Amino acid sequence: LVAGALMGAGDVIAQQLVEQRGLHGHQCPRTLKMMAIGFCFVGPVVGSWYRILDWLIPGNTKVVAVKKVILDQGCFAPCFLGCFLAVTGATNGLSVQDNRSKIQQDYMDALITNYCIWPPVQIANFYFVPLQHRLAVVQCVAIVWNCYLSWKANRM
Repeated sequence: LVAGALMGAGDVIAQQLVEQRGLHGHQCPRTLKMMAIGFCFVGPVVGSWYRILDWLIPGNTKVVAVKKVILDQGCFAPCFLGCFLAVTGATNGLSVQDNRSKIQQDYMDALITNYCIWPPVQIANFYFVPLQHRLAVVQCVAIVWNCYLSWKANRM
């Protein structure tokens, strides 16, 4: 639920502050789609990933946190980002070919931006935050990230 609400909030911020659509130009179906993606995809996938990562690399020392960040950012983030862009394109009604082109257009920029934001956040998250609160911490930090992703994924 938190992931869905924060994905929706990120979309509202993207539409109002970044795209400056105004209240009359706000695309409510887009916000609802982003909320659904957060609720049905982002929350369950990221929450499960943190449980798997904690099982693979237990503990919370500095070395463990660095190992988790390397695995998170080296394996999970690139795959997750591609899947997120694909899911968003599909919910926007893009054909398979158009969705593929959109992913090719947006993926590298999004991945580079990901690497500018997430490694320091994840080091702190894996070192200081208990497993049951990691998804909430990430989603709170992710409001800016969600705004960026919404803007990037919905730019046609």
